[in-house]
Amino acid sequence: MAAPGENLRINADRLWDALQEMAKIGPGVAGGNNRQTLTDEDAAGRRLFQKWCEEAGLAMGVDQMGNMFAYREGTDPNALPVYVGSHLDTQPTGGRYDGVLGVLGALEVVRSMNDLGIKTKHPIVVTNWTNEEGARFAPAMLASGVFAGVHELEWAYGRVDAKGKRFGDELERIGWKGDEKVGARKMRAFFELHIEQGPILEDEDIDIGVVTHGQGLKWLQVTIVGKEAHTGSTPMPKRRNAGLGMARVTELVHEVAMDYQPDAVGAIGHMEVYPNSRNIIAGKTVFTIDIRSPNKEVLDEMEARIRDGIDTICEALDVQYEIEQVGHFDPVTFDEGCVKAIRDAAERLGYSHRNIVSGAGHDACWINRVAPTAMVMCPCVDGLSHNEAEEITKEWAGAGCDVLFHAVLETAEIVP
Repeated sequence: MAAPGENLRINADRLWDALQEMAKIGPGVAGGNNRQTLTDEDAAGRRLFQKWCEEAGLAMGVDQMGNMFAYREGTDPNALPVYVGSHLDTQPTGGRYDGVLGVLGALEVVRSMNDLGIKTKHPIVVTNWTNEEGARFAPAMLASGVFAGVHELEWAYGRVDAKGKRFGDELERIGWKGDEKVGARKMRAFFELHIEQGPILEDEDIDIGVVTHGQGLKWLQVTIVGKEAHTGSTPMPKRRNAGLGMARVTELVHEVAMDYQPDAVGAIGHMEVYPNSRNIIAGKTVFTIDIRSPNKEVLDEMEARIRDGIDTICEALDVQYEIEQVGHFDPVTFDEGCVKAIRDAAERLGYSHRNIVSGAGHDACWINRVAPTAMVMCPCVDGLSHNEAEEITKEWAGAGCDVLFHAVLETAEIVP
């Protein structure tokens, strides 16, 4: 079929207004958002999204993981739908655009179709995936993982937050546990618009990132147990310092990641120290190692070196340790046809673009297992994300959504 004409554009002002309106729900303390999954704020954001979808003539479906699917009919009732979306949940100190741009950009695609009277052969489904961030309930991309068959439903329901609250119970409490079987839906394709969460596009003054691959990821939760003792009266050689163990592992992770440049990364993010008193040597630390690479062999080598290094460090310090893998996905290669639709759209619209590897995990990484999938990225200021200072411009958002619009229309097939 013929591609949509380059004159077709979304309403960037309306998209921007929607982003700012959603940001009013679960405001952070520094201009961003704290709308963690399955909180009351998450429920409120979902209700606003549902209202907007219904006003756009979409029919809402919800599955047993709380995934939201807003359906726009196609002219062929037997044609597989094109899905498009991302997530509305945020980090505890999250920005206004991470995930949210993808959901509201998908809604804007439908709103613009309504404005222009566009019909498609294939239905279009605007999607909000539950718990992409994994900030409150690990692992990240939990609900899309259940959808793709990576996780079992009951296992997901049993995930607990820091206060011991179960995912399944909280999903029911906020009223967003649907009846639809997870993963029952079949897709023609899935597209996700997202901010880059890195500095490449802005640094190179490029409008659009055409995402060809996604980095693989491993999260290792490490517990080191030493012995609590007085910081002033315990001789240095007698100490079994779990805090020192964590510090040395932190340095180890950095060194390993640096050995696999330019694409590998690694860091320790979440850290807990017990008893966390100024005059007590730490007797226990719990922390999470995050390592990523677009090459599976490299990712496996990094993990092996880190595990060996932790063993050596802890033996030298006379402390005990445990390592639990709490998150993992292999590197992703996105569908060539969907990637081409995005690249062609950027060229047709006159936007500068380049291929890019996503450094972060996204719902698209799991959905790629069950449907042809690709991602569009737009720049973000200083590459900053997972931070309340996260920022983009209306023009960047509009350009990314324009490309999304064209890729979706081409895949869903415009009916004259």
